[in-house]
Amino acid sequence: MVPRNSSVNVASGLAGGLAPGIATRAERVLMCGALIADRGAQINPCRCETLCCLAFARMNGSIGTKRESPDDDGSQRMNALARRMRQTECEALETTLAGAAVVCDPSGVLYVPPERLLIVSDLHLEKGAAFARRGSFLPPYDTAATLALLGSALARYDARRVICLGDSFHDRHGAAFMPATCRETLARLMAGREWIWITGNHDPEPPARIGGETLAEIAVGPWLFRHEPSRDYQSAEVAGHLHPVARVAGAGRSTRGACFASDGNRMILPSFGVTTGGLNVLDRAFHGLFDLQFAKAYVIGLARIYPIGFRALCPG
Repeated sequence: MVPRNSSVNVASGLAGGLAPGIATRAERVLMCGALIADRGAQINPCRCETLCCLAFARMNGSIGTKRESPDDDGSQRMNALARRMRQTECEALETTLAGAAVVCDPSGVLYVPPERLLIVSDLHLEKGAAFARRGSFLPPYDTAATLALLGSALARYDARRVICLGDSFHDRHGAAFMPATCRETLARLMAGREWIWITGNHDPEPPARIGGETLAEIAVGPWLFRHEPSRDYQSAEVAGHLHPVARVAGAGRSTRGACFASDGNRMILPSFGVTTGGLNVLDRAFHGLFDLQFAKAYVIGLARIYPIGFRALCPG
C-alpha cells in the first residue's frame, strides 16, 4: 500500500486542472515531457509548456532549472541536499515490475509491498572520508545526511527486509572507519530487519563490524537483485551502479534529475548517497539494457514523480 496518494497522470491532470501546490519552471518542463510522452508528437513543446504555465499559475517553488547556455556553471541551482530534503514530501508512484506492484519513492528507494521489501542503491557512505584519505577534502557530513534520508524512507514503509544494491560504502575502509555516531544510527535502522548488503565495485567485501548478510546477488520473487545490470540476463532484474538521471527540455529550458529507469522488466535505481553524481539514461552505458518501446525514466521532481519515455528525453 502506497503511503501517499499515487501520482496522477500528468496529461489528464492538466486537462482537468490540479489543486495548487509546488510547480516551478523546471517542474513544468518535466510535465511538458510527460505530456508529450503521453500524447505523442502531436503537441509542440512550447505550446505544452504554455498549458503547464496556465494550469499552475498560482504555484511556486524552485527545483534548479537552467537555461541552455554553454557557460552555465550551475550557480543558480538549488543546493542539492536541500532539494533532496524537499523531495521527501513528493508523492510516491506505484508501477509494475515483472507483473508485480512496486512503489518508486521520491527519496530514491524502491518498495515492494507484498514482500515488505525496501531496496536502496549506491549509498556511498563515508565518501567524504574516502576523499579526505586521498587528500581531497569534502564536507564530512555526507554519511549523516544519507542515513537521515534513509531513516525517513524506512519510517514511511513497514519494511521487514532491506536490500542495499552495492556501493553502500565508498571504499573498502568506509565501514571500519565510520564514526561511532553514524554506526549507531545505522544500527538503529537495521534493528529488527533482515538486512542484505549486495557487494559492489566500491565495496567488494562485507562491511566491517556492521552486521547483516553480504551477498553477490539475491533472488526474491520474480526479481534478481544485483549491483551491476547485465545485458545477458533477460529475466526480471533490479540493479544500481549506473546512477541514472534524465534530462528533459522544452521552450528553451531544460531540467535534469535523478530517476528510476525501467522498461517494466528491468529497473535501475537512482543513486541514494547525497554526494553522488549521475549518468544520463541515454548514455551508451545503458544501451541494450532496456526495450526502448517500453523504456521510461521515472524522474523525481518536487511535486511528484514523472514517467517519461526515453524517446522524449535529451542527452547531456
